[in-house]
Amino acid sequence: MKQSIKYILFSLLVAMSLISCNSGESLQTYFVDNQEKADFVTADIPTSIVALDEAALTDEQKEAYKSVQRLNFLGFKASETNMTTYNAELAKVKAILSNVKYTELMEFRDSGMTFVISYLGDDDSAEEVIVFGSSKEMGFGVVRILGDNMRPEQIGALASAVQNTNFEDSEQLKDIVNFFK
Repeated sequence: MKQSIKYILFSLLVAMSLISCNSGESLQTYFVDNQEKADFVTADIPTSIVALDEAALTDEQKEAYKSVQRLNFLGFKASETNMTTYNAELAKVKAILSNVKYTELMEFRDSGMTFVISYLGDDDSAEEVIVFGSSKEMGFGVVRILGDNMRPEQIGALASAVQNTNFEDSEQLKDIVNFFK
């Protein structure tokens, strides 16, 4: 009897550990797995490169801007010859971002592209903010925004300020800007 109780408890413990393991792919592992592949472009960008005119920002936007430390970019350039791969990779990213751990903050369309801003964390503090943009003509890009004490509503407000910024003056950001042209 004691043996069977021990067996049942041990089985429950093993089952719970297997259930708690995340077998799904994370955005971070997707970045690492694809950074060296053809058709993909990657960049790791410190926020010092993304110089916004702080005088034009609201206090909320300034606080959000200061909470951001680093940006990771992964893009897939679509072409007539890689549409099958594009569709498969796009489906993978959408599946990752559809996970319940990501909370959608906003969605908008600009210049024929669809953008979705999501975050990982809770309503008070985001561990990372994700900006995902896609277009069949251009491809897709994912930006992981990493920082400390990022608040989702502030990042949403900062997104509107970033939309009006010209990044073509920054040499390191030209590749990302040109990626979507």
